[in-house]
Amino acid sequence: MAVFLHLSAGRGPGECRLAVEGLGRALAREAAAAGLDAAIVEEIPGKPGLLSALVRVEGDGAAGWIAAWEGTLLWTCPSPLRPGLGRKNWFVSATRVVPPTPGAPGFREADLRWETCRASGAGGQHVNTTDSAVRLHHRPSGLVVACSAERSQHRNRALALVKLGLALAAREAARGRDAARARWSLNVAVAERGARAVRAYAGPHFERVR
Repeated sequence: MAVFLHLSAGRGPGECRLAVEGLGRALAREAAAAGLDAAIVEEIPGKPGLLSALVRVEGDGAAGWIAAWEGTLLWTCPSPLRPGLGRKNWFVSATRVVPPTPGAPGFREADLRWETCRASGAGGQHVNTTDSAVRLHHRPSGLVVACSAERSQHRNRALALVKLGLALAAREAARGRDAARARWSLNVAVAERGARAVRAYAGPHFERVR
C-alpha cells in the first residue's frame, strides 16, 4: 500500500525551497536503501527549488518507515543564494497525507464527480493511448484536482483523493487564519523555525547527520 508524504517550504525563503528539492532526493535515496520505492508524484516549482513536493512511498513497512520523516526537517548549509549570510539552518515541514475516504463522516461518494482523459506529456507510447488521467470534482467545496502523473487510472484516482485531502485541509487552515483571504494551495504547511527537527541533513549533498 502506498503512503504519501508532503514536503513544504511553507513561507520560508529560497533556501527552504532548495531544501525541499534536496530532501526529496535524500528521501528517495534512503527509501531505495531500505528496499522501498519512492517517487515525487506532484510538485510545485519555486524559483529556485520546489515550494512543495508530494512523495509516494511503496513497499513492505512503508508506513512505519515514513513515520520517521513526519515533522520538521532541518538542512544546515551556508546559503547558496546569498553568500555571506550568517544564517545556515533551513526548515521544511514533512506531513503524511491520508486521503479522505468516501463514506467517512462529512465525505460522501455522491459528492465526487470523476472525469477521465488522456494523459499528456512525456511518456512514450503510453501518452494519448489510454484514458489514465483523471479529474476529480468535489461538489460541496467546488474544488477540482487533476492527476496524470501515474501510469494507471487506478493510481491517478488514488493520487487525486490525496490531493483533494490536501486542498480541503489547506482551505480550512486558510479560513482559520484569515477568512477574508482564504485560498487553497498544495503549499500550505509551515515548518517551525527553531523547532526540534525529526531529521537533520547538512551540506550541498544533503548528507544525514541525525
